Amino acid sequence: MLTLRLGLAQINAVLGDLDSNIKKIDFFAREAQDKGVELLLFPELALTGYPPEDLLFNTWFIECNLAALGKLVRVTADVSPVMVVGFVDEVGDKLYNSAAVIYRGEIKSVYHKIILPNYGVFDERRYFHHGETIPVHKIGDVVVGITICEDIWEEDGPAVEQAGQGAQLLVNISASPYYMGKEELRYNIMAQRARETGVPVAYNNLVGGQDELIFDGQGMLIGPQGELLARGRQFVEELMVIDVPIAKPTPARFTGKTIMLLAEDHAKPPKSPLEPPVAEPLECEAEVYRALSLGLSDYVRKNGFTSVILGISGGIDSALTATIAYDALGVAKVKLVFMPSRYTADESRRDAEQLAQNLGVELLALPIDKLLTEYLKLLVPSFKGLAPDKTEENLQARIRGNLIMALSNKFGWLVLATGNKSEMSVGYATLYGDMVGGFALIKDVPKTLVYKLAEYRNRVAGHDLIPHNIMLREPSAELRENQKDSDTLPPYPVLDPIIEAYVEKDLHWEDIQGMGYDQRLITEVLKMVDRSEYKRRQAPIGIKITPKAFGKDRRMPITNCFRYSGKNHSLC
Repeated sequence: MLTLRLGLAQINAVLGDLDSNIKKIDFFAREAQDKGVELLLFPELALTGYPPEDLLFNTWFIECNLAALGKLVRVTADVSPVMVVGFVDEVGDKLYNSAAVIYRGEIKSVYHKIILPNYGVFDERRYFHHGETIPVHKIGDVVVGITICEDIWEEDGPAVEQAGQGAQLLVNISASPYYMGKEELRYNIMAQRARETGVPVAYNNLVGGQDELIFDGQGMLIGPQGELLARGRQFVEELMVIDVPIAKPTPARFTGKTIMLLAEDHAKPPKSPLEPPVAEPLECEAEVYRALSLGLSDYVRKNGFTSVILGISGGIDSALTATIAYDALGVAKVKLVFMPSRYTADESRRDAEQLAQNLGVELLALPIDKLLTEYLKLLVPSFKGLAPDKTEENLQARIRGNLIMALSNKFGWLVLATGNKSEMSVGYATLYGDMVGGFALIKDVPKTLVYKLAEYRNRVAGHDLIPHNIMLREPSAELRENQKDSDTLPPYPVLDPIIEAYVEKDLHWEDIQGMGYDQRLITEVLKMVDRSEYKRRQAPIGIKITPKAFGKDRRMPITNCFRYSGKNHSLC
């Protein structure tokens, strides 16, 4: 059977670092050449990084991107694979999300993305025009259809048309952001395209962190019956090389005009057949943990930070955040600070010290009681005649935020906020207090998943790296005597499914009630979610790991009187 040696280069591009991206593409192109690759795919917008967002309104950015493409063509003129590289094309006054097809120092053709996504984290219609032509390319005696990301997700879309034009292989370059379980969705889409066209489908994805987005790689080759033939690793920059079996078409299939890249009789050096790589997908907790680790390490590296600092309380959220930071960055780049008050239990101190000892990270202790006393004295005249309430509690969190920001300013350390998705959903956090930070690592991680991730990390360690006592204790902010999260919130195993239903799935309260929850509880939780939008808008960014995260995904107005109230929608 006829074969085509295909390379999938799932690279970690740095947005806007065009020279670095050129060097990386050139490196992988030469590695591919050494392995006899004939067609080499790079991810969507590999040259610029993805997503460029409003950099696309900067004419200088567009010009530099085009100049970088020219430079890439020159420096790779001596490499043998046909390369497909994502870049931004400009035609007249229109921009296109594009793929350059490059061979031997020449741009043979440019494909413009047809289907522009405009949902969730995507905003491509803000910047790009859609392409209008759907060519196929001939590489030797193999006809190939090239598409970009969303093009292949569309039923009866460009890929199907290319197959109708005689394409024997469909290839797709992508920048598809990660969330839990997306691998299965992608596979199902690619398998559906393969089955409906009877043509193998190759998919190549970006790797790395870009602000709150994570790209997980895991390129794949799907056979014409929807069978998985090869799969790359998750969250790893690598070159996957596959010998793609190509069925010889009948002449009647060639109905479209093709762009010739290599002559049909081009000489193929003999190659030893390759065993297709089929990486096993990670289990859920391992997958999320790797995503968080990669997102943090890339955010720190790509933004030029040297170290991170976070406050640890002896609780599970800060313990997990500290452990991920330790794994992602190394012991020398993680700073921990413990800021006890009069309400901090001795048990919390012991657990914080034990965690720091287990990680080998130095723990700085800054007790806040004296500062709290001075704050309260200063406010006595203003608060005269008023009973203590959340104001005094939140002062403690804000003192801690002040101290940790002072350390950040002095030493240039990035502050990691430690709030989870459950807390951020219902506003169980203090503005300018525990919400202080430059990066909220577990912002999109529900509390119930926090525990699972901690348990996973301890299983990997083979011992209680995160002290077991931390996982046993009932969650508490420790801002007053005997305070527990459950004083204010439903138990997290109850709260998290309601949040998932409302925030991620946009379910109506009646649908949530059908899940077995009390109407009054549902109404109260939904009110808390809606009324906390102003807090979330002021929170630091955090890594997206669920299908709908706060921020880019879920964009709700702050000034908003539309509310759920029992069986009726009401105005404030």
